Amino acid sequence: MKNITILGATGSIGSSTLSVISRHPQKFSVFAMSANTNWRSMAELCNKFEPRFAVMSDSVSASKLKHALEIDTIVMSGSEALCEIASHHETDYVMAAIVGSTGMPSALAAANAGKRVMLANKESLVLAGEIFIGAIKKSGAELIPVDSEHSAIFQCLNGDTLSNEKGVATTDEVYSSVVKVQLTASGGPFFRKPIDEFMSITPEQACAHPNWSMGKKISVDSATMMNKGLEAIEAHYLFALHPDQIDIVIHPQSIIHSSVYFKDGSTLSQLGSPDMRTAVSYALSYPTRIESGVSPVDLTKQSLDFYIPDNKRFPCLGLAIDALKMGGCCMGTINAANEIAVSSFLENKIKFLDIHKVIEQTLSLVPFSKNESLAQVMSNDELAREVASEVARSYA
Repeated sequence: MKNITILGATGSIGSSTLSVISRHPQKFSVFAMSANTNWRSMAELCNKFEPRFAVMSDSVSASKLKHALEIDTIVMSGSEALCEIASHHETDYVMAAIVGSTGMPSALAAANAGKRVMLANKESLVLAGEIFIGAIKKSGAELIPVDSEHSAIFQCLNGDTLSNEKGVATTDEVYSSVVKVQLTASGGPFFRKPIDEFMSITPEQACAHPNWSMGKKISVDSATMMNKGLEAIEAHYLFALHPDQIDIVIHPQSIIHSSVYFKDGSTLSQLGSPDMRTAVSYALSYPTRIESGVSPVDLTKQSLDFYIPDNKRFPCLGLAIDALKMGGCCMGTINAANEIAVSSFLENKIKFLDIHKVIEQTLSLVPFSKNESLAQVMSNDELAREVASEVARSYA
């Protein structure tokens, strides 16, 4: 029996994780869960799964949750409590699924504590990739990617001489046979929408993803393809790849999740329905496989199409790749600016086409620095948010 801590239990990844766990009560137990402020949903989950600990983002939500519970779950709040449940000595696996930079400290706490880190929080690597990977190496933790694209790459490598027993390997020597990886992108809801209609795009339209069920922020990132840029940064750190070894292709059906190209001319791809339970179940069961509740793909009923991304349609993608090549704090800067810009768009304060403008201006205004410490990473994140907020106000 493995004790699972789920950081971000009420989100889409958290829901997928709980769905898989429910199918295997003899293998997994929910030890701790966290949520932002949705105490009502959290109360339902706690009463059903009976975790030892539940953590809310603030004391008000925690108090409301405590009064709504029918069980003896210990309720806490705040960032320190998140780190506590992530590194608790009784926690075996941690699903790190808190969206945004706020999820980084708890994911890093799990890494430092030597846990199996099932990473769905891409910001942990975007902001502090070298620090995070260093913590994994030092503690001997397992790092299993949960983003469908990185899970696909990991699955393609698993079983080959390129994988190791500790999850994702991170040395150039191990991946010497890899020519490149290719991340697939759905293209989001506006892949075929005329560019001259982009100025009128509403938050509701941007959140209506054609294939995946996701939260609002991630849905907007898919619509701008910033999510794919952030995933390219993730792949750089997860698989020790040079930026030129990371390719991106639009695949509207979301059946092929990623491919790995080898120097002998072989290409391995992972295929599956667009359902996160597949990647979640693999992270939970690695190196074996368990039933996830996802039906297999019938390729006789599917067409598979592929397109090169249009940089004019998706300028955020280019900004993320540029930041990766620039290195240092630049990746954290575009991540912070993107979070501010997307939040402003969802609040109808800026237009859809203003998102990339806010990010580009912020990147040009925030001074370059190296990510040599976590304090430096967080300082840059704070500065980038201040700058991005000011830039966003100029477009309001």
